[in-house]
Amino acid sequence: MRLKAKTIRDYRTSPNEFARQLFAPLPARYDVLAAVLSLGQDRRWRSTTIDRVSGSDPSLILDVACGPCGVTKSLAKRTKARIVGLDQSEEMLRMGLENVRRSRLKDRVSLVLGRAEQLPFGDATFDALTFTYLLRYVEDPAATLRELARVVKPGGPIASLEFAVPEHKVWRLAWWFYTRVVLPVAGLITGGKAWWNVGRFLGPSITMHYQAHPIPWTVNAWQQAGIEHVEVRPMSLGGGVVISGYRAG
Repeated sequence: MRLKAKTIRDYRTSPNEFARQLFAPLPARYDVLAAVLSLGQDRRWRSTTIDRVSGSDPSLILDVACGPCGVTKSLAKRTKARIVGLDQSEEMLRMGLENVRRSRLKDRVSLVLGRAEQLPFGDATFDALTFTYLLRYVEDPAATLRELARVVKPGGPIASLEFAVPEHKVWRLAWWFYTRVVLPVAGLITGGKAWWNVGRFLGPSITMHYQAHPIPWTVNAWQQAGIEHVEVRPMSLGGGVVISGYRAG
């Protein structure tokens, strides 16, 4: 897969399909490489995201864009809830099922193939919801947020994790160098051609997303989706962001 002009154009035109193709070769080493390529920050970011929903003592949680079930497993370990993981990638879900089995969590975790934009669940089904690295891969983030909020019970917590662009000029410059230079090379060395592709795409995709949907826009979209008490927590000098809130009653 080429990741220059044609690929970026494809990403803008059909982010769902682009994501399916990009991540299809990655499931087996996804969590390990994500930790390595985020300089060990990914696990801490995920833990903070889970903190936002685990304290409400939920019985049923939906984990959207679950991938190979890194967050899904942590939710099961940190709560007594049943967890439903949803992802549009069959390859990721197959790896997720294997990871769930290895962790002996199969009796509490169910996996569903589906899209965040069209969730196969009724209104107010879940006590809580998480989603990770999702909004860059949907055509209409505002509509997707409305769909996510729809399936959460009033008062239920919703939390997300996403990459971000640091606001401070010095950290933003360091972030740019890391994502454009270090990340692709590190991906190639540790994960081969597939991770070289991801490394080259990641930085530009994050920049483009926030040019179109800056944090204030995103907070407003959460609120317009019927989510209140929205909180934004920058992570790791602004390289990541956890956003959380509660489904309005």
